[in-house]
Amino acid sequence: MATALHIGTQGWNYSAWAGVFYPDGTKSADFLPTYTRAFTTVEVDSTFYAVPPATTVRSWYDRAPSGFIFALKLPQTVTHEARLRDVDGTTDLFFERARELREKLGPVLVQMGPDFGPEELPALVDFIPRLPRDVRVAIEFRARGWMTPGVLAFLRDYGIAVALVDGQWIPRRWMIELVARPTASFHYIRWMGPNRNFVDHSRIQVDRTRELARWVESIKSVPDTVTDVYGYMSNYFAGHAPRSARELEDMLGLESVDPEMLGEQMRLF
Repeated sequence: MATALHIGTQGWNYSAWAGVFYPDGTKSADFLPTYTRAFTTVEVDSTFYAVPPATTVRSWYDRAPSGFIFALKLPQTVTHEARLRDVDGTTDLFFERARELREKLGPVLVQMGPDFGPEELPALVDFIPRLPRDVRVAIEFRARGWMTPGVLAFLRDYGIAVALVDGQWIPRRWMIELVARPTASFHYIRWMGPNRNFVDHSRIQVDRTRELARWVESIKSVPDTVTDVYGYMSNYFAGHAPRSARELEDMLGLESVDPEMLGEQMRLF
């Protein structure tokens, strides 16, 4: 069975995309349904800051077409503030709300802070078994030292994916290892960019085609055990996430929608 590729961006609610990705005159309330005409998945950044109300999650569901996938970030109160300790209440509430997405719920990303180092392994070992087994979960480490055979074996036992990123905290040799020997039945990739200096998110400002070409080579080499690859582009990767995501889709041979055609599509419906 061929690996399914799901490419999107980190978030959709950017006013800087209006007129360059979203057609002129698109209201912010229409950003999400317009976005779903171009991409089949999105990583929701807002859930990192708070557990969303059930009504908000249901509105996402209602405004996205069949087959669309939402990836959600676990709240920072769990990852950064409590550092995975004594978080059953918040975690349970979060997954309860996440399930409002029903079949449109994709992976949940557990993004750890750069100060969460390997010395806090006991917290991780206690936290992972408490996660629901019916939802795909990926964890992103931002401190060096986590990529050890023991940690990877532990995550593999629970089917937790290690988020693959372009950050310096995952050595290249471990990236190659994880692509070939994943810890879950899916891969979760995040293209963050080397810095956060871009203030204009309306256009590409750095050519990262060579980097994308290397990622395409890796994605095409994933083993047959990987059923899905979820990939999310940041505005900070090259300046304008939709264009970068579209470039990646083209390089992967995926059918993509030209953002300039969105206005034409909307007039046809």
